[in-house]
Amino acid sequence: MLIGLTVENWKSFRNPVSFSMIKTRERQHNERVPWVDKYDVGVLPVAAIYGGNASGKTNLFSALHFMKEFVTKQRVPKERTGVTPFLLSDETRDGLTKFTARILTVDDIMYELSFSLDEKHVDEERLVRFDGKHRRVLYQRKAGKKGIQLDDSLDSDKQRLEYIYDGTQKNQLFITNATFQKCDAFRQVYDWFADSLVLISPTTKYGAPQQYLNVPKMAEKLRQLDTGILNLGSKNIPVDDDDSRMLKDLFQDKLGDYESMPLSVDLSGPLFVAVRTKGRVSVEEVITRHKNTGSEALIEFHMSQESDGTRRLMDLVPAFLHVSSSSSRSVYVVDELDRSLHTLLTRSLIESYLGCCSANSRAQFIFTTHDALLMDQRLLRRDEIWVTERKSDGSSDLFSFSDYKDARKDKDIRKSYLQGRLGGVPRIFLDDTSDCPSPEKLSEAKDEEK
Repeated sequence: MLIGLTVENWKSFRNPVSFSMIKTRERQHNERVPWVDKYDVGVLPVAAIYGGNASGKTNLFSALHFMKEFVTKQRVPKERTGVTPFLLSDETRDGLTKFTARILTVDDIMYELSFSLDEKHVDEERLVRFDGKHRRVLYQRKAGKKGIQLDDSLDSDKQRLEYIYDGTQKNQLFITNATFQKCDAFRQVYDWFADSLVLISPTTKYGAPQQYLNVPKMAEKLRQLDTGILNLGSKNIPVDDDDSRMLKDLFQDKLGDYESMPLSVDLSGPLFVAVRTKGRVSVEEVITRHKNTGSEALIEFHMSQESDGTRRLMDLVPAFLHVSSSSSRSVYVVDELDRSLHTLLTRSLIESYLGCCSANSRAQFIFTTHDALLMDQRLLRRDEIWVTERKSDGSSDLFSFSDYKDARKDKDIRKSYLQGRLGGVPRIFLDDTSDCPSPEKLSEAKDEEK
């Protein structure tokens, strides 16, 4: 689970901002809040992030994406780190960007990984493990200082870790190099970023749809959501022409270590799935089946014939099925959840997930959205609703509705939000430069004619 995230000097976040999934004194919906006995803390199962356009919502999503990529991938010598600081200030443009993520791994142990870096090197890195109420710094490195500080609990791996540190490049993390050198001292933290943290952007093709072609729950969910789809299927793409061979070669390059993966050549085109079996790659096209109005026969549709909303559901339903499982320990972070989806459909997906949450749950669903109808205390707690806001200097701020004393449980917070009382709405100043007369001018013209 994600316990908290702090970001500084990252894109629009100039000053440190903190995002927390720790339960506050809020009492609403307590029955569905996971509880971690070891740390005597409740961790929220869901969070919605609102804000005007260009306010920083996606930048918070991209911060997690950067951390995931930077932790899980090796880097070649002299490769740029890819970090993007706040660019509207000379001071921050050349300064350090800082990330801190506190997480709960699969064995319910809490860790905090933090690091600061610029375009060329990692300046500082630290990993902390929390044993109950006690904290233990497992390692700490600082650019310019010789060696690495290792905790005594790593005694059996200490000599090897010191050797690995000596071979760690200045543009990569020590935890990354140690894991790739097959040292498992920090494996659980690495695995959390690699496997438990799942990021879905508006253009992401999540998962491998062929896993759900023969799973009744997938087709059942699509029927319940009023898509008109009765079931899913696939058709093998024979490799008998140049286009098919090119498609297969494209999958072969992208598959890597995966056994299967989805791919669309373009967002509105067919959806293909590549499957690796005994080293050989086969390609199939995903199809949907609808009822013929004049008979009981089924009509096959290509995915290119489905609406944008249905295609978006095809990306999201597998995620909701997984995160709703009692055994799931994944953290799903979705940018623009409501893209192409009706508000009642989006709400039903969230309600279905929250209905599966309990004190023993360990999954989370975090999303950014513009859908104000989801801003309902019958659905979400106040500490589960966050807002990003762009300030006058172009930087972003981040806060929770639980920070507001006026956001009472009996108050229509949606109305207050849309009226601008809680921040996080666009400040629109359209001038009168169009040739279209305003209603006031039309009225004045009629008065003059009279």
